[in-house]
Amino acid sequence: MAIQLPFSHLSQWQQIAFSAALLERMIPNYQMFAEHAEFGEFSVLRNQLALIWQWLDKNNRCKINYDAQISKLEPQIPDPEEFDFFGVFPAIDATMAIMSLLQAMQDKDVQGAEIVSRLSENSVNYYVELIIADQRDQKDDSEITDKEIEQHPLMEWEFDTQNELYYALKDSPENKETCIKIKAMVLEEGLSNLGLEIS
Repeated sequence: MAIQLPFSHLSQWQQIAFSAALLERMIPNYQMFAEHAEFGEFSVLRNQLALIWQWLDKNNRCKINYDAQISKLEPQIPDPEEFDFFGVFPAIDATMAIMSLLQAMQDKDVQGAEIVSRLSENSVNYYVELIIADQRDQKDDSEITDKEIEQHPLMEWEFDTQNELYYALKDSPENKETCIKIKAMVLEEGLSNLGLEIS
C-alpha cells in the first residue's frame, strides 16, 4: 500500500515545493517529540524548512550550503533504541525527509519527492496501526489489514492531501505565490499529518 504519484511529471522545482509542503505537516511531530523527550533542537528543522521555501522563491533565491545544513541536521536524528514511545518514529521520518530533500536539491537524480511522500505516509500508517490496535477488543489478535488502515480517516486524509498537492502544483506557475498557496492549503486545518494540533 503506497501512494503512487507520477513525480517524474513534475519539474525539480515542483517536486521540492511538494516536499516542503508535506514537511510543514511532518515537522510538528518532531517538535512534540523533542519537547516530550527533551531531545534535539526543533529550531534547526524549522530554519532549514524556511531556507528551502526561500530557495523556492526564484526572485529572491538564497544560496544553501548543503553540507553545513546536513551536518546540523544529523545530531537531531533520534536513535529509536533510546526512546520507548511511538513519537520517536515520526520524529525520525521528519528528519530523514528534510535530509532527503536537501540531497535532492543538490542532486537531481535523488528522488526527493518520492522519498518524502513515502516517509509522510509511513508516519501515518504506523500511527493508524497503533490506533486500530488500541481500539480493538483485547481478545482480537487477528492481523490488521491494509484495507483497515487505508479506510481510516487519517490515512484517507493523507492520500487526499498528497493528491491535492500534486495536482495543485502540476498546474501552477513556479513562483512565490504558488508557494504561499500550497503552504496555506496544507496548514489550513492546523494539524500535523498525524492529526495533532500544530502549536
